[in-house]
Amino acid sequence: MVIGVCRITFSLPGNDSLKGKRSIVRRLIERTRNKFNAAVSEVDALDVHRRAVLGVAVVSNDASHANSMLDHVTSFMAGLSEAVISDRTLEILHIGEHFSGTDGSDG
Repeated sequence: MVIGVCRITFSLPGNDSLKGKRSIVRRLIERTRNKFNAAVSEVDALDVHRRAVLGVAVVSNDASHANSMLDHVTSFMAGLSEAVISDRTLEILHIGEHFSGTDGSDG
């Protein structure tokens, strides 16, 4: 199993209120969730009105597919609103085949 995690920082130039920020963030999250099978949430800078930080997570069976999904999500978000991407970090986590779960099926 492969988990792709992306942290995207947006600059919100010209935004002067938390209410305006919440509107932009809500649109970004809702539209992204509707288009992609991804978990999306605001993860930092909650009270900063000119910056938004969103976390995105996807699960796949292939690292290149997870990376591609996150690239598509980032491109989609970049075109949605007046928010401008100022930073992006990505991490791909590999969960081994021999992961010992709690269902007792691993022996």
